[in-house]
Amino acid sequence: MTQQIKYKRVLLKLSGESLMGSDPFGINHDTIVQTVGEIAEIVRMGVQVGIVVGGGNIFRGVSAQAGSMDRATADYMGMMATVMNALALKDAFETLGIKARVQSALSMQQIAETYARPKAIQYLEEGKVVIFAAGTGNPFFTTDTAAALRGAEMNCDVMLKATNVDGVYTADPKKDPSATRYETITFDEALLKNLKVMDATAFALCRERKLNIVVFGIAKEGSLKRVVTGENEGTLVHC
Repeated sequence: MTQQIKYKRVLLKLSGESLMGSDPFGINHDTIVQTVGEIAEIVRMGVQVGIVVGGGNIFRGVSAQAGSMDRATADYMGMMATVMNALALKDAFETLGIKARVQSALSMQQIAETYARPKAIQYLEEGKVVIFAAGTGNPFFTTDTAAALRGAEMNCDVMLKATNVDGVYTADPKKDPSATRYETITFDEALLKNLKVMDATAFALCRERKLNIVVFGIAKEGSLKRVVTGENEGTLVHC
């Protein structure tokens, strides 16, 4: 019997750091294979998946490595890093027999399609994974904001924010052993408690568009499948 899915179309936000594994930088082969395997499982269940990936494992515009570099230039370099990650994800999906397409907010036609909303929606409806690269295409905006924007544009049922922690906690669980995980919390409660679910611009856009967010731990085996089938996994931030 086919397992019932709660979300038909999702936008998955992956940080660049989630692809590093235990390495200090770059892309860890075993980690990307494990992550893509988890995503492939829900694709085979019939979930339509769009992905926005960060570039912090390669270059982050606001990091120390950017130094005194012009912020806009540094951010464009960070966008290029997300393209590298997107191509790596695409290759890993196709190794598993899952069709994937990369759409970039910056034009680079030799390696990726330029972002086009109607085409991206068509690909999702065809069961292809769509990987959105280069953020919003503009400096000063994070990939969290790009994820909220693409999630709204794709009419996704939910945004899934994959992190290294298995949800939103009352305090930092690494520093406070008494911290407890929220199963659900409203946008207003998260604001009132000053919980850093994602950056303020992205959070405000999700709240305005009534795009719920599930924060969960991507490294936890089977967690993504449990989220899309509506099990108690991670934290649901809702209107």
